[in-house]
Amino acid sequence: MSAGFARRQALGLMASTSLLAAVPAAAAKKRGPLYKDAGAPVDLRVSDLLSRMTLEEKVGQIIALWATKAEVMDDLTFSPTKASEAYPASFGQITRPSDRRGAPNGSTQAGGVGARWRTPRDTVDFIEAVQTWAIEKTRLGIPVLFHEESLHGYMATDATMFPMAIGMAGSFDRDLMREVQAVIAREVRARGVHLALSPVVDIARDPRWGRIEETFGEDPYLCGEMGVAAVLGLQGESKQIGPDKVMATLKHMTGHGQPQSGENIAPAPVSQRELRENFFPPFRAVVKRTGIAAVMPSYNEIDGVPSHQNRWLLGDILRGEWHFDGAVVSDYGAVPELDTIHHVQPDLEAAARAALRAGVDCELPDGIGFRTLVEQVRSGKVPLEAVDLSARRMLTLKVRAGLFENPWPRRDWDTLTGNAEARALALKAAHRSIALLKNDGTLPLTAGAHRRVAVIGPNAAIARLGGYSSIPRQTVSLLDGVRAKLAGKAEVVHAQGVFITQSEDRSVDEVLLADPMKNRALIAEAVEVATGADIIILAIGDTEQTSREGFAKNHLGDRTSLDLVGEQNDLFAAMKATGKPVIVCAINGRPPSYPAVVDGCNALLECWYPGQEGGTAMADVLFGDVNPGAKLPVTVARDAGQVPIFYNRKPSARRGYVFEDITPLFPFGFGLSYTRFDIGTPRLSSERIGTGGSVAVEVDVRNAGDRQGDEVVQVYVRDQTASVTRPIKELKGFERVILAPGETRTVRILLGPDAFSLWNLDMEEVVEPGLFDIMVGPDSETLQSVTLEII
Repeated sequence: MSAGFARRQALGLMASTSLLAAVPAAAAKKRGPLYKDAGAPVDLRVSDLLSRMTLEEKVGQIIALWATKAEVMDDLTFSPTKASEAYPASFGQITRPSDRRGAPNGSTQAGGVGARWRTPRDTVDFIEAVQTWAIEKTRLGIPVLFHEESLHGYMATDATMFPMAIGMAGSFDRDLMREVQAVIAREVRARGVHLALSPVVDIARDPRWGRIEETFGEDPYLCGEMGVAAVLGLQGESKQIGPDKVMATLKHMTGHGQPQSGENIAPAPVSQRELRENFFPPFRAVVKRTGIAAVMPSYNEIDGVPSHQNRWLLGDILRGEWHFDGAVVSDYGAVPELDTIHHVQPDLEAAARAALRAGVDCELPDGIGFRTLVEQVRSGKVPLEAVDLSARRMLTLKVRAGLFENPWPRRDWDTLTGNAEARALALKAAHRSIALLKNDGTLPLTAGAHRRVAVIGPNAAIARLGGYSSIPRQTVSLLDGVRAKLAGKAEVVHAQGVFITQSEDRSVDEVLLADPMKNRALIAEAVEVATGADIIILAIGDTEQTSREGFAKNHLGDRTSLDLVGEQNDLFAAMKATGKPVIVCAINGRPPSYPAVVDGCNALLECWYPGQEGGTAMADVLFGDVNPGAKLPVTVARDAGQVPIFYNRKPSARRGYVFEDITPLFPFGFGLSYTRFDIGTPRLSSERIGTGGSVAVEVDVRNAGDRQGDEVVQVYVRDQTASVTRPIKELKGFERVILAPGETRTVRILLGPDAFSLWNLDMEEVVEPGLFDIMVGPDSETLQSVTLEII
């Protein structure tokens, strides 16, 4: 037992090994003040606490420590003495306790694999020490809030890494998303962390943007459904989180996914109508349908106003129209960037004032701007009421999180992290996120049917996890998965083919492509290996360097080209020239535009970054143990010149190009199977409804093949004539169904007024009478239609 646990036990604060451990309300009352009474209403507890606080203590609650962890540490160990000296009024939050930032030789990179993570044991000990100090040694005993990244898994050593968000979106599976996020929440919470910076519901309309992998794709409805499922998995159904849940943070509001020139944090050249029709809906869906704890504004500007000082965005829309009552937390460094990048404020103090006035409640990661607020209040530049309001919101989070009752890590944290149950779910998620995009009959393979199988390519022998990943307890590469599948049945040979970049460390600032001359030699070696094989499995795509968050001018991640980087096209051409069947496994975070590969390969799997169990999942799909059923959550462009390209375009868009094909390489919602599905003509529960009515869409789906498989039934709506221009189609419902050979099922999807509403000329949300096409099919192009009249 650690010293921290022993101390807690002596204090009578020992958390039960049960998930239901909490201090009884009666005991809380005996301790004294109302704010420590677990049975009292949240608002009364917060009001009582706020009334007891000094200005310094209030400001302390709206800042955080990251690099400034150095002020409270001896090397990696938390120092109560240093903390009391540096922060006599305490502090509200610590950024990423799992990393070494602030320690000697700690990483200076945001989330890089070179971060020299704390061990899980060190993280737990650190959190325990901080909480013991906060409860025992500060005047009011307010526990500290810890937050971590958890985009597709807890970004900490030994935690489970699931498929990247873009792959999870391709599953079109709400229940799976909720299940995955529940496991992530359990792993985060077990180590004593109560706030997760996830999910991302930015719609992504520019594949040049390096952060597209973090999103749920291009469609507002899909992003909203996946976002709601993610938040329910992380937080549960209530604003008060349970003992195995964490508070979620909705990111990034908004316009982030269609930046000018595809560059991260660049202006979002979108109108208010565009915001309301496409960018707002996923955020509104989450705010309206969940108890989302926090919202994070985006780095970019909209109509000349950066999101972190946008009072209309954070006040009128988020808190006014949508009635959000949680906390707004800044993106890392975004408050000082109001001065240093956007130049809308003259200095750090003014930037802090502007962000606070707009509704930002807590400045992450270090609160360097908000630390000026004590003096600004005293000098009359900032009203005390503004600080009180933000402190109230942050304290409310702490009460809702149960921090005053049980701020401690779980004693059994180690058994709850990266365990067999989590690994099995990671495999299931990977299975359901892989999309089959081309197949001439080569797939599925039969284990043992080929004497020698060549697994070749820069992504064959490495498990690519994508951004915002740490180091899980195990990873499985494609090569590992194929070797395990064919053990004793066939010989598996391997060649690197090419290297994509010179380094595999995504935290490195400068990205250098591999030496072309060395790659040509590697291609020659790969040809020699492939010539002796019967079939080639080629793993190509991206690395965590070639597509990533470009968070600084010296740390870029966006691109102008969408095609394969380096000599990968040359490698593919060489493999094709051998005359052997070539199966391509695309492992990447962005939808690549690689027409030569698509045209020439025998089969193509879009695997995205499939998580720690991805190698097993890819092998299972290649050899038919799993029938792929995922769909594309984005439109795949043929050429970067088509960008932005998305399926829900307006009627006047995409008229055509001289010399080039107008169509995408693959449409939104597309994905094949090893079986064949017949989707019938849709039927409506009524051919005519009122403007406030709903209609049920029914369609029969039959598995016409000889193998069990999954189909995603997609429902699209088109307003034939409206007072403002409307998209040619919009996704308004979907359901993933599993059917046995010969089985038929009737899928029923209810469309309510939201499916037919628009923002009219007066910017009012209404349903206009008229005719609507209700279209149903397996993707956004292969559709059958029926007409609905709204009167």
